Amino acid sequence: MAMPQPSVTERQSSILSGQPGKKPRQFRSGSLRWALLGPALAIIGLTIIYPLIISFISSFRQWRLIDSPDPGPFVGAANYTRALSDAGFINSLGVSAVYIFLSVSLTLILGLGIALILQKPTPLNVLTRTFLIFPFAVAPVLKGFSWRFMLNPEYGVYAKMIGAVIPPLKGYVWLGHEFSALLVIAFSEIWGWAPLFALMFIGAIGSIPAEATEAARVDGATNFQIFRKITLPLLAPVIYIVALLKIISAFKMFDQIAIMTGGGPGDSTQTLYYYVYQVAFRNLDMGYASALSYILVVIMAIISTFYVRTLLKGD
Repeated sequence: MAMPQPSVTERQSSILSGQPGKKPRQFRSGSLRWALLGPALAIIGLTIIYPLIISFISSFRQWRLIDSPDPGPFVGAANYTRALSDAGFINSLGVSAVYIFLSVSLTLILGLGIALILQKPTPLNVLTRTFLIFPFAVAPVLKGFSWRFMLNPEYGVYAKMIGAVIPPLKGYVWLGHEFSALLVIAFSEIWGWAPLFALMFIGAIGSIPAEATEAARVDGATNFQIFRKITLPLLAPVIYIVALLKIISAFKMFDQIAIMTGGGPGDSTQTLYYYVYQVAFRNLDMGYASALSYILVVIMAIISTFYVRTLLKGD
């Protein structure tokens, strides 16, 4: 009488287990998971969680490195209440607000304008779209050095071009005046972000039903009316999301300011992040700098909450 032959599955099980006719032993998934995650969690704890805890404790201490390399006594919430009367911190709040408004609004306007120009899939437009990501890929430090060089009143190419088109601005020191310095820093950031926003808007415009615009044209609507009544309302959710994303990025502005102006002239370009840097690494007031950092954490958490809630809602 012929013996039954083992199935393919049983033969594979025998090979994996090393013993014929036995199923492979299952590893305990929980132990294996923690064994694999352990090194990564340890690195995160040492490089992120531990410094956060230490800095939070330091925010309640009086600690100036000039006086002592060790943290001083606990002062409660004195470092936090000090920020309310600190003229430098209040000024940095105003500078950050102006910078965020300029950067976000101009980026949205320019990005939307580029998207409207390149929305038709012609060969030239498709080729142009492929190059739009390159400005965003440039490192912020490189942006700062490039814009500072190109706006030099003696040999900068941007300064020469602006002076040729607008003669009164010939030889104008763009980084030497309060408002123009902040405006230039904003444009150095807009130069990188506007093309990225344009790509996002092009994708959003492409998802608008063609029937809606065609029906509007049949009714005699102009291009501007179609944009104002159809395109813009349908793009509103995307505009809201990218605006929040840009606000978060603008709030963290540091690199170009450190390279181009150093917070000057005076304190006209001293944003919140740069002011915390000055308090910590120039004034060496680590306790107060830690408190300011956690004030920034709270502000960023509020902004990020709006952003995440918007994404989860799918609006």
